[in-house]
Amino acid sequence: MISTKTLSLAGLMMVASVALAGCSAEATTTASPETDPTSLTLALVPSQDQAGLVDTAKPLTDMLTEALGIPVNGVVAKDYQAAVEAMGAEQAQIGFLPSLQLYQASDMYGASVVLQTERGGNISYPAQFMTNNPDKYCNDAPVARDGKLFCNGADALVGPAGLDAIEKMTGATVAMLGPGSPAGYIYPMLALKNAGLNIDTDIETIPVTANDASVLAVYNGDAEVGFSFWDARDIVSKDVPDVGQKVVVFALTTEIPNDGVALSKGLSHELQDKITTALAEYSNTVDGSVALMSVYSISKLALADPSSLDVVADAATQLGLQ
Repeated sequence: MISTKTLSLAGLMMVASVALAGCSAEATTTASPETDPTSLTLALVPSQDQAGLVDTAKPLTDMLTEALGIPVNGVVAKDYQAAVEAMGAEQAQIGFLPSLQLYQASDMYGASVVLQTERGGNISYPAQFMTNNPDKYCNDAPVARDGKLFCNGADALVGPAGLDAIEKMTGATVAMLGPGSPAGYIYPMLALKNAGLNIDTDIETIPVTANDASVLAVYNGDAEVGFSFWDARDIVSKDVPDVGQKVVVFALTTEIPNDGVALSKGLSHELQDKITTALAEYSNTVDGSVALMSVYSISKLALADPSSLDVVADAATQLGLQ
């Protein structure tokens, strides 16, 4: 059964600090099958409503429990960095993480980046700029695609597109996620910085906790512009069917490597291989495709290329976040 516990960043950092301070040679060695844990925790990050993630991840954890022969419980991290710290502290052994956090889990704590997601055959995606004021930001008439409006060439669905329009954002209220989010913060803010805006003073920030909240902030008029992954409007379309007409995507950033799966250093190679194989094979089944699509809009899990994550770390460094 999935736990509804939320991981606290402060608590996890304290646990990680104690664990790291007391490291021995034995503690830093990859586990043997005999010392593998008797249960596993899968950490999810809140790209959408947390309660929704807890509900929709159950088929995934049930599958892993059956495939591995040990209980696998899901938790939703308080934020992106909490999930990384959970893996470093061995409070979570499996992490479904965005690209920057995959890099950090590997770089900081020796986690193995084993799988990356595909969405419609794509291994990368752009962040999107969306607005409720298309007259200001659209240099052409918005066009409809799949029932949603785009302008400035963003309907091509591949970034970058329309970035000249972001110069008009001076003085705008902007909904954005925390600094750990590649699509909800890092790539859009770097685009603003490269466009000559002062990201500390030229915009008024409205913090949100997840991509769907960013969409709704724009939809409800709380923010003039919002950042999110492409196309986060789909998450809320069931509740607000006209979101695709009222929230217009007017720009896309450069492409971001897809999110994926990391496994903690403390697991044996044998168990890491079993988890990786189970997840990859599950993504190729009908039930697995449905479950993964519900959790993170994942159409397939493929073997990871950890070197592809370097560009995300570089973008974070340019913003002073690394």
